[in-house]
Amino acid sequence: MELTSARRVHVRVEGIVQGVGFRPFVHALATEYELAGIVGNDTAGVFVEVEGDGDRLADFVADLSRRAPTLAQVERLTTEPVPPTGQPGFTIVTSVTGTGREALISPDTATCPDCLAELSDPADRRHRYPFTNCTNCGPRFTIVEDVPYDRRTTTMAEFPLCADCAAEYADPGNRRFHAEPVCCPACGPALRLVDADGAPVSGDPLDTAVRWLRDGRIVGVKGLGGYHLAARADDERVVSTLRARKHREEKPFAVMAADLRAARALVDVAAAAVPVLTGARRPVVLLPRRADAPVAASVAPGNRDLGVMLPYTPLHQLLLGRLGLPIVLTSGNASDEPIAHRDDDARRRLAPIADAFLTHDRRIHVRTDDSVVRVFRGRELPVRRSRGYVPAPITLPWRFDRPVLACGAELKNTFCVAKGRRAFVSHHIGDLANYETLRAFTDGIAHFTRLFDVRPEVVAHDLHPEYLSTKYALQREDVELLGVQHHHAHIASCLADNAEPGPVIGVAFDGLGYGPDGTLWGGELLVADLTGFDRVGHLATVPMPGGTAAVHEPWRMAAAHLHEIYGDAVPDLAVRRRHERHWPTVVALGRTATNSPRTSSAGRLFDAVAAILDLHDRVTYEGQAAIALEQRADPDERGGYPVGVAGPVPLLDAGRDLVRYVVDDLLAGVDPGRIAARFHHGLADAVVGAAGAVRERTGLATVALSGGVFQNVLLLDRVVSGLERDGFRVLVHSRVPPNDGGISLGQAAVAAARAVPPT
Repeated sequence: MELTSARRVHVRVEGIVQGVGFRPFVHALATEYELAGIVGNDTAGVFVEVEGDGDRLADFVADLSRRAPTLAQVERLTTEPVPPTGQPGFTIVTSVTGTGREALISPDTATCPDCLAELSDPADRRHRYPFTNCTNCGPRFTIVEDVPYDRRTTTMAEFPLCADCAAEYADPGNRRFHAEPVCCPACGPALRLVDADGAPVSGDPLDTAVRWLRDGRIVGVKGLGGYHLAARADDERVVSTLRARKHREEKPFAVMAADLRAARALVDVAAAAVPVLTGARRPVVLLPRRADAPVAASVAPGNRDLGVMLPYTPLHQLLLGRLGLPIVLTSGNASDEPIAHRDDDARRRLAPIADAFLTHDRRIHVRTDDSVVRVFRGRELPVRRSRGYVPAPITLPWRFDRPVLACGAELKNTFCVAKGRRAFVSHHIGDLANYETLRAFTDGIAHFTRLFDVRPEVVAHDLHPEYLSTKYALQREDVELLGVQHHHAHIASCLADNAEPGPVIGVAFDGLGYGPDGTLWGGELLVADLTGFDRVGHLATVPMPGGTAAVHEPWRMAAAHLHEIYGDAVPDLAVRRRHERHWPTVVALGRTATNSPRTSSAGRLFDAVAAILDLHDRVTYEGQAAIALEQRADPDERGGYPVGVAGPVPLLDAGRDLVRYVVDDLLAGVDPGRIAARFHHGLADAVVGAAGAVRERTGLATVALSGGVFQNVLLLDRVVSGLERDGFRVLVHSRVPPNDGGISLGQAAVAAARAVPPT
């Protein structure tokens, strides 16, 4: 349509345009161009009717995308002429409700500079107010109960605006114009401090909490998406106490620093990490720990990296600013439970852990953990995608012609609902290992399907029959069920992450996934697109003696690998001597296939090598041994073990060869750090060689890397460098995690492709 000939146009704006100040922006823009009309929210996004001079209308429409608010994401903008009304002025009208819902909800965002300035200004009425926000920042997803996004559909509906806030809300020149969570000390949520029994603690809640933290106590802090447990990061006694009470033996804690300068005292912050650390999303960023970092050894035992984040709410800003010290800020739960987000549940579950609770009366509607990322080659490599990122959709170049629910995996679960060109990957749910987490999973699905008006016709799930996510899918009625093989879903996730349909050479390295042949896969070389795959290579299978016991006790995988190579003539290694009493029994389990499924898992190969190098015989969290092996690798070692990858099944002998070289070097007295590095480099070179062998057969020159093992940046960098050196184009993750947190997106993409192949 030629806008210069129009007098009044209806404009439809779709994308993340609610809760980000878009209506006030439109109002200001129309005023600037001296145009009349209206703007409002509805269930599809933002609608605008604007009237005036044709040239100004054209410039106005162009600027809707060009000058959109920082937090907005305009995905689609359409116009059509409508009859002029002659009505003067431009107004924001009441939101329109309806049946079809296309509106998107903004993620929660970190406090903006303007609000921070008010927070520290003694003359401002929001001085030291922990819930200060505006159209550019603050809670969104975690308080939204329904759409369209208005105060009445959020948990802020319980706080009527005072006269001053109402005036700001109604003032087109104010940055709180139609800011739905707007509040102040006179009308908004209030902070309070209670002890472990729920009794009020006298004095200023914030000052008292700061004093208690400084004195070495553990304080539960109610954040955006749930409760955290806070403690001084430099106090070994209190960090050890927190570990004991939380039953979290060794898994690293995240640390919050007051600002970028404080973060630089803890970790080496490369230039590419600065915008990630300081941006509106504020994830936990895994960075190399400084040798002189003032943090207790128990914060991240045996780990060269430290997970650091900056304050993302006014409460965190006030807390860190007054304390003047970095704090451990870990999820408010006992080990393996979902994060507590309701006040009564938090006090019930966390009272044995926290000495006090710094809480408030704004309800959290959706529990949301902190996001975690690494930085790889200047881009984010997600480890956990949650607060700050969810529920922003993954927009794809192909359509979901039938609405899809993808149920994800068992560990690091997320689900995904999809329609049109949008896939909504959920916040981190966690490991589906108990009723509480399963309830979070089912509640989350109900909320997402209602919020985004997705009525699933296809439900995709993993092939593993014992996954709770699979069992949930199989119980759904009146839907078409689609089983998606675990490692195909990994590669499909990487394809969707990069908006590509394939085919590609897919390398899927992870802990475990159910294979159609009855074995447990995990070291896979596939030729895949979104519709299907061929397994063209894999690591050799070995038994997992004791089944899941081998996941928790890596020495069992060492026994399995060593017996496969040496038979009864296993060399006299320390790992064997440590387990001499049980070694014959464990080997016999594998030999007789008694509760010992065979697996090609790369993750279990890492476990075996870690145990052989005396790093971990037992683990207390998933991936611990593999992480230790990566951490132990000598960064100055450049060599790698030469392993064979050619033949009808590329990669088949790589694992055996690598373990044999590891044992030879260990018996020769080579430093374990050098051995760990050579193992990484050898495996990476084997992947490159195997990809080359597949290219010779297929002509494919693009490789997709996925699976939790590719969170290991030492391995990832060597693989990517080698592939690029050999002329491959390489796809890695940047929008969803390579681990099982990205599986649901892959399942959804496969479901869409099998319905109508993408073009």
